[in-house]
Amino acid sequence: MKNRKLTLQADIEDVIQKCDACTLSMVDGDGLPYAVPMNFGYKNQQLFLHSGPEGKKIELLKKNPQVCITFSSDHKLRWQNAEVACSYSMKYRSVMILGELRFLEDLSEKQAALDIIMGHYTGNTVKYSEPALKNVCVMQVNVREINGRAYGY
Repeated sequence: MKNRKLTLQADIEDVIQKCDACTLSMVDGDGLPYAVPMNFGYKNQQLFLHSGPEGKKIELLKKNPQVCITFSSDHKLRWQNAEVACSYSMKYRSVMILGELRFLEDLSEKQAALDIIMGHYTGNTVKYSEPALKNVCVMQVNVREINGRAYGY
């Protein structure tokens, strides 16, 4: 069974919407990879992330905002012969986004992005206090490239 490219935007967005987390990957100052799982929101080909205002990833992203974000869904183990190890494989769908991250500072931009994130997880709108908006780090990824793959589907 071949790995196939997802060419329809609807198929790519379906993978993203099924995920409850993404993996944000970046490069540290020594050129080493650094990846962290993140909650997210995605709407109109825009990806939003949030975090506490301090920490290693924030420091790295301020120095180098180039990122790779991955999503993976619909995992299912399959095999041709349960007694033969090489006959096993994993069905999956995945998406990879390459882009540049920017930190949102404007409180109304932060709130709009947080609404998208909260909508992804709850489907509801919520309220935010001004101190909460000021103290949360909200990021937008400007998508440069988006690719999807599926295997077994």
